[in-house]
Amino acid sequence: MRILHITLPFLIFMTSLFFSCQQQTPGIQTQSDAAPDDLDLYLTILNKDLEYFTAYNNCDMEKQAAMYTEDVEFYHDQGGLNTSKTEILQMIKENICGKVQRTLVEGSVEVYPIKGYGAVEVGYHTFFNNEEPDAPAKPSKFITIWRLEENQWKMARVVSLH
Repeated sequence: MRILHITLPFLIFMTSLFFSCQQQTPGIQTQSDAAPDDLDLYLTILNKDLEYFTAYNNCDMEKQAAMYTEDVEFYHDQGGLNTSKTEILQMIKENICGKVQRTLVEGSVEVYPIKGYGAVEVGYHTFFNNEEPDAPAKPSKFITIWRLEENQWKMARVVSLH
């Protein structure tokens, strides 16, 4: 029952956030005016995104590790391809922890099912450099392929563009 008290308000908030996305980032085209084909999937993936990036912003390496598949592929436009889960986590620990905060651009996320596999999430996010608080931060595109494994959503492929 306690989980219902936590989950239900979150789902109501996320649903209202989706349907009331009035603030748009200039220059970013989104489909926020159209209802997703599968609202349950959309809310599930938004929740997983929030869960992962809360861990990311708080340097919870154990939680982040649990949310990647063992065969993760991380494509970064500036850093290239990395297929080592251990190396990805080490780079996050060394370069991100305490230095960078990620925020999701409101109304920018699109979620599509991938039959028999999981879902793809496409959106925009912004990274704020805590060490350079006056540095401009502009939204950048991301694509995350989520795999449903044994009733657990995990990130299998990530494309980060800046």
